[in-house]
Order: sequence, then C-alpha cells, then structure tokens
Amino acid sequence: MKAEEKPLPEGSLERRLLDALTSGEAVRTRDALEKFRRMMSYYKCAIMEVETKFRVLDEQFSTRHERNPIDTIKSRLKSPESILEKLTRKGFPRTFASVEQNLTDIAGVRVICSFKDDIYMLADCILKQDDVKLITAKDYIKNPKENGYRSLHLIIEIPIFLQDEKRFMKVEVQLRTIAMEFWANLEHKLRYKKNLPPELAAATAKRLLSCAEKSAQLDEEMGQIRTVIEGV
Repeated sequence: MKAEEKPLPEGSLERRLLDALTSGEAVRTRDALEKFRRMMSYYKCAIMEVETKFRVLDEQFSTRHERNPIDTIKSRLKSPESILEKLTRKGFPRTFASVEQNLTDIAGVRVICSFKDDIYMLADCILKQDDVKLITAKDYIKNPKENGYRSLHLIIEIPIFLQDEKRFMKVEVQLRTIAMEFWANLEHKLRYKKNLPPELAAATAKRLLSCAEKSAQLDEEMGQIRTVIEGV
C-alpha cells in the first residue's frame, strides 16, 4: 500500500513556491516537491561553483601580491515571492521551466572588494575562464544609476557537474567596493521607509545621492593612496 503523502507546511518555502507556480494544483505530490528541491539545489551548486572560483583567485592574488583583493563574498537564492513577482511583472509563464529559461538572477553572488581596481581585475579573470560564459554585463560604476548606486553586474553561465549529468546554470554576480556596499545597504533600508512626505522624500534622495558621490570620491582617494604605497 502506498504511504499517504503529508501536505507541505503552510508558509514553508516549498509550499509558497509550489503554490505560486502550480496555482495550488498537485502541491502535495512528491514529484512537485522533488522538482522544486532539485531546481533550487542546482542553483545552490552554481553558487558554490562561482564562490570557489573567486576564492581561488583571491588566494592566488594573495600569494603573489601579499594582499587579498576580496573582503567578503555573500550569496543568496531569490525568494519564492520575488520569483513570482518577477515572472508576473515580466509577463512570463508561471512555471518551473519558465523560471530556468527566463530568470537570470535566481542565484546571486556578491563579491565585495577592497579597491575599485580589484573589481575589474577579478571580473576580467573570471570571464577569461573557459567554462564561464558572459550573458550580460552592466557597469553601474562607470555609469551610476540616477540614485547614485554603483556596482558591476555580470550575468554568467557556468556548468555544474552532477552525479550523472552536466547542467548549465545562470548566476548573477555583483562586484562592488566596501564603500559601495555600505552605501547600498543603508540606502536600501532608508528607501523602504513608508509614508514620507514628498518634500522629505525628495530631500532624502538628494542627500543619498550626495553620499554616493562622496563614497565614490573616497574609493578614488583610497585607490590613489594604495598606488603610492605600493610604488615605494
């Protein structure tokens, strides 16, 4: 006799995504749950692959130059709510296949560097690897967003090697300096404060833009100081 399948807990990650992508149909089946877990595990594997690539580069650079270009590496998987919202906003089908075909930022890796020059050095190194394919690149350092946001965004495709297959997965890579990360984190928190009067919202946006410009100046100054010290 086939064992009775237990329903997924309400509010769980699996239940929310399955509800979203199957309109509530078959959310209790083992096949649906297994498909979800398998898909997300592929993205987790892709994150590990990308993180390892950057850690190897950091170690090699440290050996050669006695300093580490990478301060921190962070990663994240897109939440079920964000996945559904983006599929809906972009007009894509709300299916598992659509997630893999149309969304390029399910898996994200953020590399926080000490200096701005390190960003371009690391990006160049990673893109030269023969198993890395560049899908898109957006340079918000040379061309900041209107609010002052700065970062280098790469969408890359890499292979992951599983027990019996090789799959190509897309990962969003963001590279930024410590100063850019500091500004972006605080701007994100302040931006989501609700019910600000229009005058205060405009004044706040102006001040945040000024902070972003000062942060960029700090990056330039620190880079120049490093160049002088290393030239001694």
